[in-house]
Amino acid sequence: MARVRRAEYDATQATKRLKVSAAAFRWARHTGLIPAPDASSWQWSRAAVEALDADAIRAAMPSPPISGGAAADRIANALGTPNPTTYGERANVTAFVVRRLVDPGLLVDLSANPDGTLHHPDQVDQVCRREDLADLVAADTPLGPEQAAARLRVRRADFDHMVRLEWVRSPQSIEARFATSRAGAVDVALYTTACVDAVIPAHPEVDWELRAVEKGRRSPLAALRPAPAPTPA
Repeated sequence: MARVRRAEYDATQATKRLKVSAAAFRWARHTGLIPAPDASSWQWSRAAVEALDADAIRAAMPSPPISGGAAADRIANALGTPNPTTYGERANVTAFVVRRLVDPGLLVDLSANPDGTLHHPDQVDQVCRREDLADLVAADTPLGPEQAAARLRVRRADFDHMVRLEWVRSPQSIEARFATSRAGAVDVALYTTACVDAVIPAHPEVDWELRAVEKGRRSPLAALRPAPAPTPA
């Protein structure tokens, strides 16, 4: 029985037809080696797939992609502050920081897994050579709620109101397990240093003498309400 040839291919089907890795296919899409889908917003026509050069796609990524954790280790080494190799010690550069470098396009995520990232090793090395690397890492360093409150020199209750007011937003959370917690693992929100540092300059209308409010007293921010969502044009 003759095999029916596809008329359209999605990304997964195209990688199988070309016999290339999913990461290599995504990198080739990023560099323009693979054009935008022509059959639909997410599918290529058979003619478009057959016209692709599989060898060129493989050559564009001669080495396997590296994980976000491995990228973090390279960045830490480039800064002269290698991540510790002993389990349990705090890393100087984390995968959280690497994920934040994806947002402005400094790194491309080649993974379809929402729980982790994959990166082209050459692109990571390019980031490692940036003169402003230290500033980028410092701005993207993760802070937990307690750390963020301490950085702003406010109480945790005041910071929680800032989160409620959407003055600061968490791009990612981590699962933390506390030995004394009966509930087991809990999600802890993380905030970038740059985002936390931007709160005070962004809200000059606030009397920041609230830092002097004593523990146990109601937060001056409690009476505020989030800004209304903008009306669509």
